[in-house]
Amino acid sequence: MREKQNPVEKEWAAVVKAEERFLRHAMPARTAGWQEKITRYVPQKLEATLHTAFYKAFELIFDKGTPVIEKTCQKEKKEQNYKINAYAAEVRATRHALRAFGREAGASRNLNLAVSAVEGVGMGFFGLGLPDIPLFLGVLLKSIYEVALSYGYTYDTQEEQIFILKLIETALSHGEQLAQNNMELNLWMREERTFSISRNEQIRRTSDALAGELLYLKFVQGLPVVGMVGGVSDMVYQKRISDYAAVKYKRRFLETKRKTGEEKRHPAG
Repeated sequence: MREKQNPVEKEWAAVVKAEERFLRHAMPARTAGWQEKITRYVPQKLEATLHTAFYKAFELIFDKGTPVIEKTCQKEKKEQNYKINAYAAEVRATRHALRAFGREAGASRNLNLAVSAVEGVGMGFFGLGLPDIPLFLGVLLKSIYEVALSYGYTYDTQEEQIFILKLIETALSHGEQLAQNNMELNLWMREERTFSISRNEQIRRTSDALAGELLYLKFVQGLPVVGMVGGVSDMVYQKRISDYAAVKYKRRFLETKRKTGEEKRHPAG
């Protein structure tokens, strides 16, 4: 008789499918189109300027801005909700109980998307592209922090910050690079190893990815009124990255659950 699959394994199968779906439908690299038409108007130094702006914004937020973000994400309440959900999942051991962590994270993501849309379009209306970057990253990191808290993870150590930065870089990757980065994250989660890259170097790589992806859109956002179109990109990229973060944190959470279940079935000694 076929052995009945337990709830953790069923959720594991679901998150693996969700990850495959993300990889399959990931946006292709920039192609010729409206972006090509405005290339000649984009200052040559803009990408380097964007990179520097993202890099400095990450440093500022990680070193001094986290307490400010915590005031808006109700850290203590989310930590308490995680404990309640963890207890319920332990007692009930059902898929519904396991999905409570994701429901908690999803509610926060939807609110952050709305905030990002208002902020991006508002800045675009007034032609503010570069000043938008700290706000964009603040909302983005708030969304990721809330997903992390919903699954019982922290975000204030350098190792966790590298994980978050790598996650953002991967969500913005394409093709073979996306597959490679995604595999590296999965290996890190599975083997619980430490990253071989420094936080500063990962900030550089993530800033490169953001500057490359948002080059044309931030240029457009810097034009009064018409910049509203570029401002909408904040919400688009916010959704892409936060959706990927939700998949990776759920996979990481279930990875731990599977290991714990295996240890209970096959105790050492």
